[in-house]
Amino acid sequence: MSVCRNKPNNLATPVLPSDSLAFALTRSAEVIASVIAENPAGISAGRTLDAALAACWQAYELSPAQRGAVQDLAYGALRQYGRGDFMLAHLLRSPIESSNDEKLLLRSLLLAALYRLESRLADAHTTVDQAVNAAAGIAQGQYRGLTNAVLRNRLRRDGELLAAAKADLVAHCQHPCWWIENIHHACPAQWESILAVGNDRPPMTLRVNRRRVDGPTYLAQLGRAGIGARLLTENGYAILLENPQTVDKLPGFFDGLVSVQDWGAQHAAPLLDAQPGMRVLDACAAPGGKTTHLLELTDIDLLALEAVPLRTVRIVDNLARLGLHAEVKTADCRTPENWWDGRLFERILADVPCSASGVVRRHPDSKWLRRETDIAGFVRRQAEIIDALWHLLAPGGKMLYCTCSLFPQENDLQIAAFSARHADALCFPLKGGDGLQDSAQWQLMPQAEHDGFFYALLQKRD
Repeated sequence: MSVCRNKPNNLATPVLPSDSLAFALTRSAEVIASVIAENPAGISAGRTLDAALAACWQAYELSPAQRGAVQDLAYGALRQYGRGDFMLAHLLRSPIESSNDEKLLLRSLLLAALYRLESRLADAHTTVDQAVNAAAGIAQGQYRGLTNAVLRNRLRRDGELLAAAKADLVAHCQHPCWWIENIHHACPAQWESILAVGNDRPPMTLRVNRRRVDGPTYLAQLGRAGIGARLLTENGYAILLENPQTVDKLPGFFDGLVSVQDWGAQHAAPLLDAQPGMRVLDACAAPGGKTTHLLELTDIDLLALEAVPLRTVRIVDNLARLGLHAEVKTADCRTPENWWDGRLFERILADVPCSASGVVRRHPDSKWLRRETDIAGFVRRQAEIIDALWHLLAPGGKMLYCTCSLFPQENDLQIAAFSARHADALCFPLKGGDGLQDSAQWQLMPQAEHDGFFYALLQKRD
């Protein structure tokens, strides 16, 4: 049995068998604590889940199976954080103040263990035992008894606590109150189902590189590899996997046969309607999914911009893997004087930064790290981006505005405000989306097969 003896610089942990559940619980607790940390004023000071997991992978040499176990616990606990926090409030005589690292780590360990109890009730005895073992590494083991008592009490009071959680809005919906209110206001007939989808595991969808292979042929390759999947579209270029896979298991992934891209996001490139030879700008391009999709569809002169240098590298890597070419620059699209050569673009893709409320199941930390006041900041930045880009669009050209948000402030209200500022902007009917009826805007709601996205196509009058 292998034993991991590496330790991060912050908190000492016991020597645990690295293939044990206790080890996975300990690592996931460190990740969760990094996300939910608050400063002394009670304001969120946590890092994103992606950043916290990256730090964990850097601190420990973990096998794919170990990483999967840690990731499952961290994602699961954060998806149902509102429920777990509610349970702890009912199971503890007094709250665990997250005023120091040890208590924050204990709270995070309990959240991970509560998630596992609910998701694997038949394995409850093992979860409790291994959580107690993990607690031995916190504050010289003084919380082992508390951990045991809390988790056993959770099992004894199962019916009572589940009923209480169902009656509590945040615990039941597993989203913050302000988020629930925004979704309810935007989608009064669908708000409960939308929130429920946001708590699910996300689907894994592939986009077939039509320059290399067609959908049915690649589907057959998946079948030979023992990977269950089905085509999502008549043209056969979107494939939904029955179960998520690591990319190394996907036939021909590193040879550029496919990319991983949500089906909802795969609509962007066709909706932009770029024609051969056109000059095209992808203004917020990282990690390069929409950039490469545009190039797979037709031969265009494409410039991909990204403001963050490390994210620009991902665009370059994806282009190389798929055998495609584009000009890539690290620049803020809001300041064209720093990067633009003066030649107008015939198509612009503005996939702007947003609240990511339509992809929350992929980023469960976002609903707890975001604050309602953050939305106004996103709206301002979006307006700055599309106002700056509009001046770079040729007369008769089209700009596709898209977000992965469900909040109207970032979507239809943003487009209405833009149209009021620009008399030469015409909302152009969208064509090409599955189920789309020549609408000027398209709010794609999250479902089992895809995430939530918003699209609006704007044409500049001649």
